[in-house]
Amino acid sequence: MARNLAVVAASVVLKDAEGFFLESLAAKSPRTVTTYASALRRFDEYLGTLHLKPSTLGTGELEETILAEFQTWLVRSYGREDRATIATYVAGVRALFRFLSQRHLLAAGVSFEAIREHASQAMGRVPYRTPRVDARLPMLVLYVKNTPLPDPLKAHAAYLEVLRDRAIILTLFATGMRREEVSRLDRSDLDDGWATQGIIRGKGDRERVVFLSDEAAEAIRAYLEGRIDQYEPVFIRHDRARGRPRGRGSNYRLSPLSIWATVKKYARLAEVPISTHDFRHAKATVMLNQGAKLSEVQDILGHASPETTKKIYAHYEVSHLRAAFDQYSLSAEEMAARLGDRRRGRDPSPTN
Repeated sequence: MARNLAVVAASVVLKDAEGFFLESLAAKSPRTVTTYASALRRFDEYLGTLHLKPSTLGTGELEETILAEFQTWLVRSYGREDRATIATYVAGVRALFRFLSQRHLLAAGVSFEAIREHASQAMGRVPYRTPRVDARLPMLVLYVKNTPLPDPLKAHAAYLEVLRDRAIILTLFATGMRREEVSRLDRSDLDDGWATQGIIRGKGDRERVVFLSDEAAEAIRAYLEGRIDQYEPVFIRHDRARGRPRGRGSNYRLSPLSIWATVKKYARLAEVPISTHDFRHAKATVMLNQGAKLSEVQDILGHASPETTKKIYAHYEVSHLRAAFDQYSLSAEEMAARLGDRRRGRDPSPTN
């Protein structure tokens, strides 16, 4: 950090504090830093609507309801349906307040716990829309599987790209991984496609186990065998503009945006409106509908909190509710018969 906050007064200018906070994220991934910076820009924009300037506003002037009020402003700005965007921005600003609290840069009597609680209560009043997955998603998978391979002797790069894209789609479909996680995959994570499970670095650099179907592992293996190289990334570029390899081909690694673009390319070709995250939702909903527990889906998807899984997917864990509904519901005729029994003084309880 450029300056030692221990010697700074109990309240600093918010703009400076935001800068200190972003500097403290040096160990985080560049994507995390970019996301938090975007969140702070939205927060500054919100303060502007209150005629408050981050360049002059002291951190000691921030009230414990400010995060909840920022959240409400986001809902009005983005709409109640765009909860993912709202949650991302709130998480970034919440991290800022945790940073300020740890360094005693908030006003006396204002605690991070109170700020977080106000925001949680406000978020609880915003309904979470359960993800809807297009039922045609399997059609995209089948389209990619049936895409003919170019002749490797005539168009080797195109041949490898089709093998790669097939492996990407099948990996997303089998695992429910995030596109960032697919982008990070190394050959050693999956034993060159010979392993059907591996340990990956997920969101927040947390490690977790992912499981591949035999079909996905076979697709990865076919792609890597076709490459005839020892570059470490599983999924790489094959265009002529990629330049010379560096660091075992690390500069060839497909970015998360490229993974997303690959899915959108085949979504257009298959005429199915699907994105990378839809594979994740599909994996969760299929497993829950087949009887998996929420806790199991949480671990497979890599959610840090069980509450995240519950909020998003609880509506799909309904098999036991259906059984209870069928077992304990009564028809109008049955209810009328019981009413008659009571009027005649009979015991209305069912006989065994």
